[in-house]
Amino acid sequence: MISKQMKIPSNIKCESFLIGVLYLVGTLSLYEDVFRIGRPYVYPTVLMVQLYIIKSWMRIPSNNTFHYFLSIKPNNDKLLLVCKIQQIPDRRTIDRRFQVLPISNIISSMGNRFISEKLVDDKSASVDGSLLKAKGPVWHKSDMKNNRLPIAGIDKDAKWGFSKSKGWIFGYKLHMSCSTGKLIVPLSAEITTANVHDGKMFETLVESLAGLVENILCDPAYDSKSLYQYSNKNHLRLITPIKQYSHTPPERIKLVEFYNSVTGQKLYSQRKISIEPLFEYLKDTFDIRTVPVKGLYNVKSFVLICVLVYQLIVYYNCIIGVENPRIVKRMLCC
Repeated sequence: MISKQMKIPSNIKCESFLIGVLYLVGTLSLYEDVFRIGRPYVYPTVLMVQLYIIKSWMRIPSNNTFHYFLSIKPNNDKLLLVCKIQQIPDRRTIDRRFQVLPISNIISSMGNRFISEKLVDDKSASVDGSLLKAKGPVWHKSDMKNNRLPIAGIDKDAKWGFSKSKGWIFGYKLHMSCSTGKLIVPLSAEITTANVHDGKMFETLVESLAGLVENILCDPAYDSKSLYQYSNKNHLRLITPIKQYSHTPPERIKLVEFYNSVTGQKLYSQRKISIEPLFEYLKDTFDIRTVPVKGLYNVKSFVLICVLVYQLIVYYNCIIGVENPRIVKRMLCC
């Protein structure tokens, strides 16, 4: 599972799980701020990511509460020292940066690191989407159509989405790709409203995997000619349940034959035991079946930070030689 050449970097201190992960983030080249028009950031993106990792780790959904938590001295001096921060950002800065963090890009960078360092199997990746309930009361479609809010506290960004197993859910959707094999970790992720079809996010999720994995395993929702063409163009094989009809074109018949072959069935069998259990594990570990924040950008940052924290803990466990790197929940502040 873990490369024999891997060593614990000397500047990663393992005095506690959280401290170790924060040091790890500081040593990895996950994201580099580029020149932007307007006032430059006072606090680098990697620093803000470290702070939001603390926020997620300590299960603090409110930015206001989080700002107060950071101000408590001397309890948090060590955390701030690890992040190399002299002054705590004000609450408005925390709010503003929370909504624009490029977490999906950082998740993809971590996913590529898992593959390039051969910590995960590079044969196949699974792709799927899973619904998350919005915080507060639901907004019924009849009221939504008339732009009428019958009750206070409705998340106006959330939408209705349908799941065969859970029915209609008002909220958001976590789209994700993950590795298969012995070690299953997220490789890329994105958040949309619940009404966005899974297939529309396919290219976004697999773009970073082109040239790194061979097969992409998906459910029937991804059975689309355009997605097959995109996969072929990027040297990926899209494997999804596919049927043959009386007027099925030859190129589609080849896809049917491969899916029904012994090799195709063996590859596709990995999807159900990888992506689906990972969704459930993430929801249980970070308690995000119902998201604790409102608004698309807030939900996006909150949930994606949870995915990134999971990646980082697993990677940290690989570095320090934990027998089962996916033991994550016991490391968090519950």
